[in-house]
Amino acid sequence: RRMFPTFQVKIFGMDPMADYMLLMDFVPVDDKRYRQPPGLRLRVPSPPGRYAFHSSSWLVAGKADPATPGRVHYHPDSPAKGAQWMKQIVSFDKLKLTNNLLDDNGHIILNSMHRYQPRFHVVYVDPRKDSEKYAEENFKTFVFEETRFTAVTAYQNHRITQLKIASNPFAKGFRDCDPED
Repeated sequence: RRMFPTFQVKIFGMDPMADYMLLMDFVPVDDKRYRQPPGLRLRVPSPPGRYAFHSSSWLVAGKADPATPGRVHYHPDSPAKGAQWMKQIVSFDKLKLTNNLLDDNGHIILNSMHRYQPRFHVVYVDPRKDSEKYAEENFKTFVFEETRFTAVTAYQNHRITQLKIASNPFAKGFRDCDPED
């Protein structure tokens, strides 16, 4: 499935004529697995997910499952000139997540009911022949703590489900709309 909400960023400070690659990966926040308290459902709008709170937090259900294969998602326009990246908001709307460990489509594999931190990477495409010598200085990683999330396979909050349907261009059949629209 496509990640929802979509990760979007506005970039400044690139060399307009240089080439850059943009990519994302996801790292576990901790070594825990979470669960929702039995019988408790959140009834107010909240970030997407099976959010059920007890004392304002998920309940720890034990140790994390074994780590999933580390994968990276390259923005489909990579590489591109700095001028292109900076002229508009960059959206990772094609990024897909799965909990299928056997996935062979290149999707990011996450464990359900585990917490993750998305990381955004900007890689300068160094034109020098010996560019590998400078690899450590040719990238920058950005972490926005407010993008942390718990990976889930279903939404318990019907308002979040409706928001996702309304935002999904492929979910027209699920929308309540006027036939004249």
